[in-house]
Amino acid sequence: MALSLIIFDCDGVLVDSEIVAAQIESEKLAELGLEFSPEEISERFAGLTLTRIAEILTEETGVHFPERFVADVERESDVRLAKVATIPGVHDMLDKLDLPRCICSNSMMNRLQLMLKPAGLWDRFRPYVFPSREVGTKRGKPAPDVFLYACKEFDVAPHEAIVLEDSVHGVAAAVAAGCRVVGFTGGKHTHPGHADSLTEAGAETVISRLSDFPATVEAFAEWERV
Repeated sequence: MALSLIIFDCDGVLVDSEIVAAQIESEKLAELGLEFSPEEISERFAGLTLTRIAEILTEETGVHFPERFVADVERESDVRLAKVATIPGVHDMLDKLDLPRCICSNSMMNRLQLMLKPAGLWDRFRPYVFPSREVGTKRGKPAPDVFLYACKEFDVAPHEAIVLEDSVHGVAAAVAAGCRVVGFTGGKHTHPGHADSLTEAGAETVISRLSDFPATVEAFAEWERV
């Protein structure tokens, strides 16, 4: 089955930002009397927008979040994520891939620039960096819209695109779009059962090192979808 496009999530796939975001969210939730460890936040909410996380927690706990909550978290995130580390092996991995590529992320464009530029990754993707809430329908994952938008931009059918995703919500979105999906568990936010969760969400295989991705792409080009 021919592949024509590689789509990367950003947080937890290219840069090791998911655990940083989870730590900040854990601290801010504690101020509201909600005790969640960073590990719990990563396991439950990775891949969701902060607004959606707040909605879910309000439904579950009855706690109403102050208007400043999202802004406060975003402000602190900007400070810490400007220094975020890349996932090991990201540049070597990109060097070995020949297909067109892009990023589809639930992060906003300013945050993506903030993280990707110091890491030397911005110029390896621009202008093909698609923040889900700023392109197309502006619906974030787990809606499939951002992946469909990327495929349309590159004029490829979704089944010709392969997606690398670290979150259940991201995998589900890519599967719903009709893309091939590889799960990734190489970020510091990974947890016991992470790979199984990604498989259950629809990932056709799961890798824990970016160095394995080029060979996986090559293999997917030969595999028929089961």
